[in-house]
Amino acid sequence: MDNILSGLVLINSTDIWTTYGAFLVENKQGGMDNITSIMTPSETKEDTAVDIREENGEKYSSTLTPRNKARDVELYFAIYAKTQADWMKNYFAFINFLKQGANGWLDINFPQLSLTLHVKYSQCSKFTPLTYLWKEGVHASKFKVKFREPVPVI
Repeated sequence: MDNILSGLVLINSTDIWTTYGAFLVENKQGGMDNITSIMTPSETKEDTAVDIREENGEKYSSTLTPRNKARDVELYFAIYAKTQADWMKNYFAFINFLKQGANGWLDINFPQLSLTLHVKYSQCSKFTPLTYLWKEGVHASKFKVKFREPVPVI
């Protein structure tokens, strides 16, 4: 799996597959939740309007300068390990890595898209074990992480 998953997602220059056994996964087979979240443009900030009671409609500046609002990006990750102990170690280390970042910031690089998102960790939810964690052996799980991108790239 190393030749398939290695180098696909780098966070703060760390290959998440090589270091944590983590990779992007879809919530459902054939899903496109990750790419949809990555590529959905942010909303724009509202333009200031003047609403004069005696006139119809609103008045805006003759030159509008659209600006992006911050946006949330939600990504589904999976973690795989050959043993229960490695899975537990990798899961806790990966979540702590995301929470701490570099001074709290994460640069998530997707080399195949030539795209880097500058984000901060917001929350982790919807943990789903893919194997029975109480037994020894190969273990896998998936979970959704929400990131906040204060200055969106799109």
